[in-house]
Amino acid sequence: MTDVAARLEELRDRGLYRRLRLIEGPQGPRVLLSGREVLLLCSNDYLGLASDQRVREAAAEAALHWGAGAGASRLISGNMQPHRELETRLAAFKGYERALLFGSGYLANSGTIAALAGPGEVVFSDELNHASIIDGCRLARAETAVYRHNDARHLEELLRAATGAPALIVTDGVFSMDGDVAPLPELLELARRYGARLMVDEAHATGAIGPGGRGAVAAAGLSGEVDIVMGTLGKALGSYGAYVCASAETVDYLVNRARSFIFSTAPPPPSIGAARAALDVLEAEPERVERLAANAQLLREALAAEGLTAPASTTQIVPIEIGEAEPTMELCERALERGVFAQGIRPPTVPEGSSRLRFTVMATHEPEDLRRAAHQVGEAAREIGLLKSATIAA
Repeated sequence: MTDVAARLEELRDRGLYRRLRLIEGPQGPRVLLSGREVLLLCSNDYLGLASDQRVREAAAEAALHWGAGAGASRLISGNMQPHRELETRLAAFKGYERALLFGSGYLANSGTIAALAGPGEVVFSDELNHASIIDGCRLARAETAVYRHNDARHLEELLRAATGAPALIVTDGVFSMDGDVAPLPELLELARRYGARLMVDEAHATGAIGPGGRGAVAAAGLSGEVDIVMGTLGKALGSYGAYVCASAETVDYLVNRARSFIFSTAPPPPSIGAARAALDVLEAEPERVERLAANAQLLREALAAEGLTAPASTTQIVPIEIGEAEPTMELCERALERGVFAQGIRPPTVPEGSSRLRFTVMATHEPEDLRRAAHQVGEAAREIGLLKSATIAA
C-alpha cells in the first residue's frame, strides 16, 4: 500500500472520505443526480440566476464578442473592457470608490490579506472564518491572532495584548457553515479605536441579505465605511469570480501587491458578462431577496416541526448539527434516497464533533417542496435513530 492509499484509507475509517457527485444539467431548485431528479438544497446559487435565461444569453454574447478567455493577467494583456465595466458597477452597487476583480473568492481573500499585512503586524481573524481567509493569514508575513466566534470582547482583549501593530481585522459577513452574521458595528468600532483596517467577506451575503441584496455591510448601515469588502460572483450572482471593493488608494495598492491578482489570468469574459447580467436582474428584481428570506424561514420552521432545530439566524444557510461525521453522512445518504440533496459537512470544513447537514435555500424553491423536504429528512433521521422524542439542536 502506498502512503497516499494509506491516507485515503484513514479518511474512510474516520468517515471523512469525499467523492464527487455528478449533476446532469444546469443548476436549479431541482437537478438530475445520477439519473434521478432531486430537490437541490446545497447550492450557493441563492437567487436561481445561474440558469436564468438572461444570464446565460449574456455569457454567450460575451463569449462571441470578447472570446472564451482573457488570455493573460490583467497587468499583461488581459485587462479588457468587460472587466472595467463590471468593476464600476460593483463599486457603485456596494457604495465604494473602486472594485477589483479576482479569479475566485479564494484568490481574492488570500491575495488581499497577504498584501495588506506584513512583518511586525497582526491580523485578527474570527475562529470560524472561511478557509480562504485562514490561508490568507498563513500567507501573510504578519502574526495571526484568532478571536472567539463573533466575540467582540475577546477581540478587544487580543487587540490590547498585541505586540505587533494591528493591521487587519477580518471576518465573514455571513458565516458559510453556520449562517449567522458578524457583529460588524462592534468590529468597525474596534478597528477604528486600535488603528486597524476591517475586511469583510460578503461571499454568502451579497445578493442574500441587506437592502436590495447589497450584503451584511449594507444591512449594518456601513457601506463605504468598512475598509475592504470582498464578494463573489459565483454564488448569488450565478457566475464565477470575485471582487474586492475599497478606496481607490487601496485598490491601486492591491493591483501592485496582491500576488493572486498579479500572477493569475484575468477572469474569462463569459463569466464577466454573466455576472453583469445577474447584477442587472438583482437590481431590477429585489423581490428575489425577499423570497429567499421567506423560503429560509419556512424551511427553518418546517425542520423544527420535525424536531430538527437550526441555530437562531435569518439567513439562507440552515445547518442541522449532528455531531460525528459517520451519522451525518448516513443521514445525508438517507435523505438523498428520498429525493433531498442536502450535503453533509465534516471536518476540516467544520470543527471536530460539529458535523452537520447544511441546507442552503434558493429563492426559486417552491414552499411546498421545502415542507416536503423537511418531512423527508425528519423521516430519515428517525429511521437511523437520530430522532426519537428528542431534538437535534445546534
